Amino acid sequence: MKLKFSIILLIILATFESCEDQVFEKYKANVPQYLSYEDLRSSITTLETRDLENTGKIYFYNNYLYINEYLKGIHIIDNSDPSNPENIAFISIPGNVDIAIKDDILYADSYIDIVALDISDLQNISEVDRLEDIIPYTLPPYDENYRVDEVDRDKGVVIAWEIKEIEKEVNTPNYPIYLDYKFDGIMTNSSSSYSMSSAGSSFGVGGSMARFTIYNDYLFTIDNSFLNIIDISNSGNIINTSTCYVGWNIETIFPHENNLFIGSQNGLLIYDISDPINPIKLSQYSHITSCDPVVVADTLAYVTLRSGNNCGGTTNRLDVINIANLSSPTLLKSYGLTNPHGLGIDNNTLFICDGDAGLKIYDTSDPLTISSHKIASFSDIHAFDVIPFNEVLMLIGENGLYQYNYSDLENIELISTININH
Repeated sequence: MKLKFSIILLIILATFESCEDQVFEKYKANVPQYLSYEDLRSSITTLETRDLENTGKIYFYNNYLYINEYLKGIHIIDNSDPSNPENIAFISIPGNVDIAIKDDILYADSYIDIVALDISDLQNISEVDRLEDIIPYTLPPYDENYRVDEVDRDKGVVIAWEIKEIEKEVNTPNYPIYLDYKFDGIMTNSSSSYSMSSAGSSFGVGGSMARFTIYNDYLFTIDNSFLNIIDISNSGNIINTSTCYVGWNIETIFPHENNLFIGSQNGLLIYDISDPINPIKLSQYSHITSCDPVVVADTLAYVTLRSGNNCGGTTNRLDVINIANLSSPTLLKSYGLTNPHGLGIDNNTLFICDGDAGLKIYDTSDPLTISSHKIASFSDIHAFDVIPFNEVLMLIGENGLYQYNYSDLENIELISTININH
């Protein structure tokens, strides 16, 4: 009798143990969609023109505008006649956001890689080199109403999410996972104050939201915390010479003379790059948490601070910073704005993209009275970033590309547009 009871007890215990081991949970989640590494590294192609749809950063080089289509590639616009720009081609580059060009070689990010493309013949663009796995693996935005399913990095890069219902056997119930992703997806490289040539080399110019920039034979790229220094003296064999930790929440990079001005959500960092491989931090100007693109002219740095998105804070303003002493930058004055994004400077003319408030143009001859010297404003556009060059302002906004002739500051004229196909 005791033996029979013991057997029954063991069966009951085994049953409970089995039920406890087999816990099933059903839920909806963001399921990753992958692009394999093989496809990533074999999919750069030059296609016929396509409409602008979700534009990002802009870059100007040798009378051509290169406009990023966010995570898709680059539109090529013949801008020989700014009053009649012509969309001529599209380079498909998966995961592209940033652009920089030197001597007919276009450097672009492609998710986790950096590629070098020969654009000397725009009808026959070719990849000449690639640095693999140099950009930190980041994840695209997801629907925060649902969990995030497991990511298997061996399968490739995550390019999108699909909401699916999942049923999994688990030992203990899963709880929502919230992944860290930050991107403020607009614009690129320096401004018109950056030289178009150096020691026989030709460079492009871009907007103020750069994460790529070129100084002599080096490409500088930034991510959230690190500065990569890449030797591009031989475009067929580009080399990552060093990586430098610069801080947290790094956003933009701007070259001026022998220095880099690096914008973070907490302040402006200034580095001496006289020896490009070994940058030396000169100083840091701290401000409240916000997004902060920067441009520099002579002894002044102009920084726009913006709230919202991933920027934090509630402040929207322009800071004018005295950088005569690079080791001790000081605030001259702040000016309130609506929701400033990119900006550009040409001599004493400052162009500010103020979000829904449009484009604002100021005379900065007296940095202490800038708000009293507004030259013009165009409130009918949602402006993101600008390139002022040769008295033509190239502006990217929510609805497309706008170009203005500002040779006569008393009569700034819109001369052309290319609309975005929403």
